[in-house]
Amino acid sequence: MTYQPSVTVIAQGRKRVELGRNVFIYDASRFLLTSVDLPVVSRVIEASEEVPCLALSLKLEMPVVRELLSREEIQVAEAPSDSPGMATGETTVPFLSACCRLVDLLDTPRDIPFLGGLIQREIIYRILGSAEGARLRAIATLGEQSHRTAKAIAWIRANYAKPLRVEDLAEIAGMGVSTLHHHFRVLTAMSPLQYQKQFRLQAARGRMLMDGLDAASAAFEVGYESASQFNREYSRFFGQPPMRDIRTLRSPSAPPLESVSSR
Repeated sequence: MTYQPSVTVIAQGRKRVELGRNVFIYDASRFLLTSVDLPVVSRVIEASEEVPCLALSLKLEMPVVRELLSREEIQVAEAPSDSPGMATGETTVPFLSACCRLVDLLDTPRDIPFLGGLIQREIIYRILGSAEGARLRAIATLGEQSHRTAKAIAWIRANYAKPLRVEDLAEIAGMGVSTLHHHFRVLTAMSPLQYQKQFRLQAARGRMLMDGLDAASAAFEVGYESASQFNREYSRFFGQPPMRDIRTLRSPSAPPLESVSSR
């Protein structure tokens, strides 16, 4: 699936997320911060019928992040140059308290328009005050290399079915090709072409599963020129050929999916 810029808090259970070769495990003691759109493999690794996995995911709005960063009283450290666009952080009492108050607003819907935004700003403020907030600051700050790389990431996500020339992508980001390659790999743990391929495969999987497309139609729709190449890459990524994978997902014994394409 694809994780959008967000923070995910676990109330019960434990999850594992794989970003390239990076593995992130988070539970009630640690939250997951995603600062850019990232194609990942995610699974619940601790849950039962008696104690199911319960989580809250809050989408992060970059304009709000930038507005908070403009305030003088908010001091955020520089992000290490080799840190990816995903991290786990300690779920502190003040941070968890704000998350609980946000959920509690469901009991008083009339308060949501006024208090919802304020509490979400507090959650972002708590994140920016943590060690993991440095990466979020780098992504949100105009002119930063991470922000420029995020522009390239956003372009691929919006245009994944189109042919990709890294030279054009570097121009969009306002960076040299080698510089873009380096920062892209740091943030996403993959090259631009690998990133595009994962988006295409996930989008095709969603079209087959939700809309009933056959493998060839899904392949051409997401930008593949060869159905056989699509079948080979799909099998390597998901572990079995397209239509067999879809039949497995539709079987009554299959575990429920969080989302086909995004979360």
